[in-house]
Amino acid sequence: MEIKNCINYLLSTSQNIVFRYFSEKLQNLDITPAQCGVLGCLFKMEKATPKEIGKELLLEPSSISGVLERMQKNGLIERNIDPQNRRNIIVTATEKGYALKPKLENIISEMNSYFLNNFSKEEQDLLKKLFANIIEKSQNK
Repeated sequence: MEIKNCINYLLSTSQNIVFRYFSEKLQNLDITPAQCGVLGCLFKMEKATPKEIGKELLLEPSSISGVLERMQKNGLIERNIDPQNRRNIIVTATEKGYALKPKLENIISEMNSYFLNNFSKEEQDLLKKLFANIIEKSQNK
């Protein structure tokens, strides 16, 4: 089989290209794509446990722990013990984290336009649906 017909090659190569582009755009804000994902979760949920964030972003607990640690050191999030259940940690975005929201939304919008502008609206919708199907399939195994 030709490697360019392998789904792993197509997805990982595409993802690497998008990741590099996204990383460069986020560099001025001093955050990583993973940290942007965490902030996106917190903007949507307001507060979450590390486990909930990891589940939303499909990250392993060990990965999310390191991301959260760096974000807390940079003043983007707070981690506090849940008063309802002292075994849980609750993560919230700080004012500094929330201040990045409009800039992050602009960067994401610009990135989506950059990579999707050669596709029709129907093709964009289909591409998103196909990726969502891959994600859903992985979660249902």
